[in-house]
Amino acid sequence: MKIVINGKETETGAETVGALLEELDISSGKVAVEVNFKVIRKCDYHTSAVSEGDNVEIVNFVGGG
Repeated sequence: MKIVINGKETETGAETVGALLEELDISSGKVAVEVNFKVIRKCDYHTSAVSEGDNVEIVNFVGGG
C-alpha cells in the first residue's frame, strides 16, 4: 500500500505503526509518531493501524547541549 511518510510517498506492507517502524529499522524508543495528525502513544504502536493513503510523521528526538 502507499502511504506518505514525512512528506514522501512510500510503499509499505506494514499494517501497524510498530510494524512500520520495524520495516524502516527505526527504534521506537526515541521517536514520536503521528498518523493523520493524531499522535500515537508508544504503547499503541503495535495496535494502531496504518492504512492506504495515511499521512505518517516520524520525529526523532535528538539530545545535545
